[in-house]
Amino acid sequence: MEQSENNSDLVGGVVLEDKDNMLAKVLLDLSQNASMEASLNSAEKVLDALKSIEKPHKKYVERANFVVLRSPDVPSMLIETAYISNPDEEKRLRTKEFQDKLAHAIKDGIKSYFYQSPPPNTWIANHVKSSKHTVASGDTLGAIADAYKVSMNDLKKVNNKTSNTILVGEVLVLPNITP
Repeated sequence: MEQSENNSDLVGGVVLEDKDNMLAKVLLDLSQNASMEASLNSAEKVLDALKSIEKPHKKYVERANFVVLRSPDVPSMLIETAYISNPDEEKRLRTKEFQDKLAHAIKDGIKSYFYQSPPPNTWIANHVKSSKHTVASGDTLGAIADAYKVSMNDLKKVNNKTSNTILVGEVLVLPNITP
């Protein structure tokens, strides 16, 4: 009975037991692929935010075939923050200051992902309208913020920027928070 209940909720509440086996497999595959894509995109945002703290061991998001990373209905990621087998990293990981930096960077990465890809019917989707600006030659971060009437701080935050450096062709998310 437990397995039957688990299977019925496997694809976002869609009951699979009354579906043709091929259709159930296709629905599950589609759901897993979408969830894995969201997981990758959100993990990339978190990695970008963590780069503001220190140089990461890996410059890209890796994928692994762990069960916890294959959920069909919830994006997921594992974050390696330091190696406790490295005495210097272990020492730093034990400090509240470093733990706070990590927590804030992870939060900022997740927030950036949701501001760029808000799920339907969420507070962000209903209260924050985002538009995008492609950086052109001669653009500055301050001029872009002024042109769209957003604060430079908000513009940097939503784009995970720690400096005012922008590149021609870069696409910036422009948050406009509505009351």
